[in-house]
Amino acid sequence: MRVTNQSIFNAIQYHLSNITDKLSQANELVASGKRINKLSDDPLGLTQSLTIKSSLKNIEQLERNISLGRSWLEASESAISAAQDIASETRAIAVQMANTTQGQAERLAAAETVDNMIREVVSLGNSQVAGRYIFSGAKTDTIPFDTSGTYSGDTNPFSIKIGRDSNIEVGRDGSDTFGTIFTDLINLKTALQNNDVNGIKTATSALGSINDHLSSKIADIGSKALRLDTKEAILADLNVSSSERLSNIEDADITEAITDLNAKELAYQAALASASKLMQTSLMDYLK
Repeated sequence: MRVTNQSIFNAIQYHLSNITDKLSQANELVASGKRINKLSDDPLGLTQSLTIKSSLKNIEQLERNISLGRSWLEASESAISAAQDIASETRAIAVQMANTTQGQAERLAAAETVDNMIREVVSLGNSQVAGRYIFSGAKTDTIPFDTSGTYSGDTNPFSIKIGRDSNIEVGRDGSDTFGTIFTDLINLKTALQNNDVNGIKTATSALGSINDHLSSKIADIGSKALRLDTKEAILADLNVSSSERLSNIEDADITEAITDLNAKELAYQAALASASKLMQTSLMDYLK
């Protein structure tokens, strides 16, 4: 049976096209360093890699949440500690002003000092992180305290997600956090202005109690910070293990890939040379 020139040409074209595709795939493998670049490379492997990538994105989001939460806790601890210092300083003033050696003039001057401390605590109560109020509960866009210490925030603390079914409160209900500090300071200021020794003594006792209250809030922040640290360590380990699994599925053996590429380049050159000879032979047969 005579083989036509057209059949020879078609066979050569098919063979060159096939080996060119394989050479292109080998080039892509070496260039990308990935053995999966499209669905047909490994459908099951691609499905697994997409699942792992989704998991990694979720881990990254949780890590960002933890970073945000830590900044909120640190800001809260700083503000509450400062308020605690003010309460202690004010109590020391109250103890001094309760002494009978102090007169009305001294107490009026102390009242001015206490007024400034009230303003400072209000400022601390209105602390923000990235433009959001940390003591407004869930209403993070609302200023929690006015100049008199009246609370306008929410009683539901702001929370962040740190796991699939795990949240942690990092914002705070300002009214609960600061307790009676504003009332106690205002009562002390009023007692000083009225030269009321008994009122000053009552305020002194109340400020001692608020100091203990603020200490408990700081301790609570510490326990939450520890929980964030623990969760962050777990996520870091999970990130590493998931990245390794993804690498095992997607990454190519570069040495093997380069060797394969060189082999396919040689095969391509050989195919070209062979095709050239066949085409020349066919042409000579035609001329005869």
